[in-house]
Amino acid sequence: MPHLALRDVPSEERPRERMLRFGAEALSNTELLAILLRTGTMAESAIGLAQRVLVEAGSLRSLVEMRREQLTQIRGIGDAKALQIQAGIELGRRIARSTMSDAITIRSPHDAANLLTEELRYLTKEHFVCLFLNTKNHVIGQETLSIGSLNAAIVHPREIFRAAITRSAASIVCVHNHPSGDPTPSKEDIDITRRLLEAGGIIGIEVLDHIIIGDKEFVSLKEQGFM
Repeated sequence: MPHLALRDVPSEERPRERMLRFGAEALSNTELLAILLRTGTMAESAIGLAQRVLVEAGSLRSLVEMRREQLTQIRGIGDAKALQIQAGIELGRRIARSTMSDAITIRSPHDAANLLTEELRYLTKEHFVCLFLNTKNHVIGQETLSIGSLNAAIVHPREIFRAAITRSAASIVCVHNHPSGDPTPSKEDIDITRRLLEAGGIIGIEVLDHIIIGDKEFVSLKEQGFM
């Protein structure tokens, strides 16, 4: 049986296009549910199906409490769509249960090193990782921005601060590994640190530290006086 997809709805009414233009907060409950459903039925669009699901459920709260067997009793909702709805609801539940107290906080070089040592210490190439922090030093993101050769990682401040700006980070901590196991900073490590400090000062995003991970130890360039 053919389904009426969101692309078959006039462009000015498509929830995905509206979300791209105005953000998720501008969408109605019906539009958000239609994005989860993706397609409608032969007789109605995804918007129409989403609207009917909400009407038959009675309320958002009732929809949250519906079991898969109840959802599939709604015309147009099979197992796949029921599971899509329940997956979206479960993600919402998990977000609601999480709190800022769950966030990882970087208070010292040891905190950053402890967070990444096991991930980086056994790698055979240098991986340059940035931790993005908010104003309370909570980690709001992590990204590997460069993977280099055995003894050199090519990192450009432009890429690092573009990623930081995208996440609205207040500060960053840079971390990379030395595959040799010796965390002693190289001249290149010191040079890139100074370039990052300079760029961060111009942009207004503080570089809190640059940490080098070895086999069983780490070095903080801040503690070593290079920052």
